[in-house]
Amino acid sequence: MRAVDIIMNKRNGKELSREEIGFLIGGYVAGEIPDYQVSAWAMAVFFRGMTAKETAALTDLMLKSGASMDLSGISGPFVDKHSTGGVGDKTSLILAPIVAALGIKDPMMSGRALGHTGGTLDKLDAIPGYRSNLEPAEFRRILAKDGFAMTGQTKDIVPADRLLYALRDVTATVESIPLITASILSKKVAEGADALVFDVKFGSGAFMKDAADGEKLARSLVDTGTAMGKKIVALLTDMNEPLGNMMGNFLEVEESLDCLEGKGPADLMEVTLELAARMVVLGGKAKDASEGRRLCEQALAGGKPRELFLANIESQGGDVKKFLEMRGSYRSPVSAEIRAAKPGYIARIDAWKVGHAGVDLGVGRNRTEDAVSPTAGVQFHLKGGDKVAPGDLIMTVWARDKPGLAAALPQLEESVEYSGSAPAKRQLVLKEIG
Repeated sequence: MRAVDIIMNKRNGKELSREEIGFLIGGYVAGEIPDYQVSAWAMAVFFRGMTAKETAALTDLMLKSGASMDLSGISGPFVDKHSTGGVGDKTSLILAPIVAALGIKDPMMSGRALGHTGGTLDKLDAIPGYRSNLEPAEFRRILAKDGFAMTGQTKDIVPADRLLYALRDVTATVESIPLITASILSKKVAEGADALVFDVKFGSGAFMKDAADGEKLARSLVDTGTAMGKKIVALLTDMNEPLGNMMGNFLEVEESLDCLEGKGPADLMEVTLELAARMVVLGGKAKDASEGRRLCEQALAGGKPRELFLANIESQGGDVKKFLEMRGSYRSPVSAEIRAAKPGYIARIDAWKVGHAGVDLGVGRNRTEDAVSPTAGVQFHLKGGDKVAPGDLIMTVWARDKPGLAAALPQLEESVEYSGSAPAKRQLVLKEIG
């Protein structure tokens, strides 16, 4: 068997066997098949797609390329949530302590920012002392104690995905539905969750630009995950505008705490509570999403999720006192403001342009080895639907350095779209697929 023949078969639209996929993935992990051949295969998959059988085989082979989390001895249920990526999306930080307060364990293995989308681990790393690279024993202990734990993917857990994930980002093959499905599910099954809720985003700031493609990805995740014996629900959510009022690593941690204190923006809370409600249902704590949401809202009002959020910071090595002292003031000294250029209404603030400006500011990265800034980001004072007059403050912007600020400001100015009349209200959660 040769890699070039497997690439050729996929290029020509043939269905690959489990053995062929296993030969390619196994050889890549072992260092026997080079990046350039796997890149060619990924591009062939991007254009030719994969059958459901191929996707299931790829997912299972990636899962079995390394170790899985052992959660035996810890009482469940274990339910996790995964987002396909967006701008200002910090729902994981908010919903994990909410569902934990209701008796659900959330074993969360997260990623870092790549391209225009943010990374949960980069946000957590902005907290002084916080450790997001837990050893398995630490992960188990914190999960049992706090009800949730946050860690990154180790070299031993699904190494095939760790390698392929980085390769896809630099070869323009990120948007391939079979590759996204296999990447997400291999990691999520490896972390030990019994059930999964997927936040599949569509719109300018998402990888899936329209709802139809988003639904295809959602159905692929649901069908493949169900075939692997997991309980799966997906929500199709709008990512045409940044989610919430903050975009940036420390800024988004701050906003997450605001949400747990009852001061969160309406759009962010709507998406978070709808996702959390499904987690509560899959965890057997509610009969339907309506009851699940009510339980989540009651938990928030009681204050326990906030306590668990701060307890987790301490459990993972963070300095809670310092974090709270830094709240509201930990910002880059390099800053600017974006003000309204004309009267009327803000039609929307384009999430795609904001996300790419964020890379220049230092929030995200173009390459996996790039460093990010904890203090860079954007605060949105006004968003889509708000009425404006010339000179009204729309955004405050913080950058890692002056060149980054200079590169980002034109993109941020262009991201603001104006209208002479009030735009229609966005439907944030379009559909449930399960």
